[in-house]
Amino acid sequence: MGAQKSIHAGKAKIDVNVDFTHKLCASLMLPSLRNTGSPLSLIIGSLCIKHPNLFGGSEKLDVSWDKGLSDSNVSITYRRPRPEWLCQKCFVIQHSFSPEIGVHGTPIDNFSRSGSGDVNLSRLSVGLDRNEPASSDWSSSTSIKFEHVQLVNDDGRSITRDIDGFPVTCSGSPHDSMLVLKQESQFAKANDHSFSRFSMQIEQGIPILSKWLIFNKFKFTATKGVKLGPAFLLASLTGGSIVGDMAPYQAFAIGGLGSVRGYGEGAVGSGRSCLVGNSELTFPLVCKASWYL
Repeated sequence: MGAQKSIHAGKAKIDVNVDFTHKLCASLMLPSLRNTGSPLSLIIGSLCIKHPNLFGGSEKLDVSWDKGLSDSNVSITYRRPRPEWLCQKCFVIQHSFSPEIGVHGTPIDNFSRSGSGDVNLSRLSVGLDRNEPASSDWSSSTSIKFEHVQLVNDDGRSITRDIDGFPVTCSGSPHDSMLVLKQESQFAKANDHSFSRFSMQIEQGIPILSKWLIFNKFKFTATKGVKLGPAFLLASLTGGSIVGDMAPYQAFAIGGLGSVRGYGEGAVGSGRSCLVGNSELTFPLVCKASWYL
């Protein structure tokens, strides 16, 4: 069920997009990894509200809500108008809820998928994003955000340890708090026969209070794709490391579609540092179908 509506509020036009679906057959086709006692738990969809002129000076307000079978995300973004040649700034409030399958997940189906292991992340972040003007093939962004991360089980109760007795936070309490300064740079270049992409992220935990996490996290991803006749060769290298305090959910997880295919997220392993390389060769398949009435 989807709907799109524009509402006029004074001189501004508010765009509202709604898209909801009730997954009645989800429990029959793919049994849910979480308890779905309520009919509302089988509802997935999204809601988006945009106000292009909040205070009469072209200030933009975006409110979005996305819900899946076992995860959800709510985001509120406020932007003030700035010329394109200047950096773009926005104030962001975000809350997300998702199963923590990268580290505490339980591999199932011969390690091809991962269950939540009764551990879920409830993350609230408040801060500023700053996007630099794109220069040639490079783009960069900087953000500083306060993050409050709480670990809960499938019933919504706070937990400090997983089903095996291992801690799920760095502080030992049901939640972690941190102020994170993040710098991200990306390079992308493509033509008709190949493409190259490189991204680098650096996160620094700033301990304004003694109980807040202090760490430095570095991650990079390099990808190269080349067309070889009808086939396409794709190679990638991903790596990173964390120095200082590390909560278990911050660890690098190996496995999944973006890492090692055939394994669920984190099913291969996880740790403070990682280096993963892979390559794929794909061929197009031509299928012909005939329909008769």
